[in-house]
Amino acid sequence: MKRFSLLASVLIVAAAISAAAAPGSSTADVPAFPGTLANARYVYVAAYDGDQFSPNLLPEDRQAISAVESAIQNWGKLTVVYRPSEADITILVTSRPSEDLLAVYDAHGPRGSYLWRVMGRDGLASGETPLVTQFETAFESVQNHK
Repeated sequence: MKRFSLLASVLIVAAAISAAAAPGSSTADVPAFPGTLANARYVYVAAYDGDQFSPNLLPEDRQAISAVESAIQNWGKLTVVYRPSEADITILVTSRPSEDLLAVYDAHGPRGSYLWRVMGRDGLASGETPLVTQFETAFESVQNHK
């Protein structure tokens, strides 16, 4: 019986340690940001289905665009623009009940593949935008190394 108690205690402690080390919004979880975008100053934010004024846009995506723009404006390192032609970086977002997505594209390059992307549940909610926080952390990491 004592062995069982000891084993149960060890398992509980191990579970607590692994739960404390579970992935969150730590900088270790943030993918590396492309150095080619280190000098970016202007950002355009839209959803994959269109900009915030598109009549076909889902309300969740419209809210995600607004939340991302607000967070970037409060951060103050980039200027939000409302025409893609004025941007250095294009951020495309999607907000779904299962998972949110934020992807960064070079606004001057080909429109094929994203250069940086993060996903997470409730990552683009109004007021708290952990995916934008990850973007800011990654962007600042290349700013510090230029």
